[in-house]
Amino acid sequence: MSDNALRIGTRDSQLALWQANKVADLLEGLHLKTELVSTKSIGDLDLTQPIYAMGIQGVFTKTLDIALLENQVDIAVHSLKDVPTQLPEGLILAAVLERGSASDILVQTHKINLEETATIATGSLRRKAQWLHRYPHHQLVNLRGNVQTRIDKLLSSQWEGAIFAKAGLERVALLGSHFQELEWMIPAPAQGAIGVVCRTKDEALIEQLKQINHLPTQMCVKIERDFLRILEGGCSAPIGAHAFVSHEKIEFKAGVFSLDGQNAATLHNEVEIKGSENLAAYAAQEVLSNGGDEIMKTIKYSKE
Repeated sequence: MSDNALRIGTRDSQLALWQANKVADLLEGLHLKTELVSTKSIGDLDLTQPIYAMGIQGVFTKTLDIALLENQVDIAVHSLKDVPTQLPEGLILAAVLERGSASDILVQTHKINLEETATIATGSLRRKAQWLHRYPHHQLVNLRGNVQTRIDKLLSSQWEGAIFAKAGLERVALLGSHFQELEWMIPAPAQGAIGVVCRTKDEALIEQLKQINHLPTQMCVKIERDFLRILEGGCSAPIGAHAFVSHEKIEFKAGVFSLDGQNAATLHNEVEIKGSENLAAYAAQEVLSNGGDEIMKTIKYSKE
């Protein structure tokens, strides 16, 4: 750690900087001096390929992982849905902030009837698969870039709409009123949550970061990320998972979808909080047993 300030590593997009400043404000409330160190990730530099086609994990986090390991920054702030379930050796997810909305939304350029033909934009394999599962007659096109870039591309296009994470648009004040919340779509594991990563050897810093950790969010995103880790096995696939606390219980919605959206294996479980330790493993087994195993095999073979 710097003698003068805690160096916060972040991507340089508007959303990433908002999230890093949120963490900085919380830490400065603990009387810690901070400074932001911004960079571009692999995913920021390549805006043409779909993320799932890049062939590497952590396209938005790898650059900051290296900065941490090389002691160029002290912590890294991420949209937790971008963070691989397996962190590099020497790094730890030390804090998770209270979650914003986990929902996906459709931002529309004009009022449309989704039962008719439409062109919908997204760079997410998960969103594409779930959308085609519900609307197989629609055309899906790739959309990459930061939040503002994607909004601009949508507004200058002939598309009927594009899919976004609600939390991201809220945080940078771009939500507007022309959107539809997709309550049926299962979000990405940890969507809407902000994660703080640091070095495992920085024990004093880890203790300080516990003070900004939100335990209910941490518990829920751990279930989601464990579910993803068990199913994924290193294979990028359309997997959704959302755990949330409801009336002293954990509700968990999850699923895996074929790339073309034709097949799906989903579940909706509810368990007592005290009995949720093995929820991810049980849920993963249930999904695999109910068709998810065949879907995952098909996806794996299609990429070989």
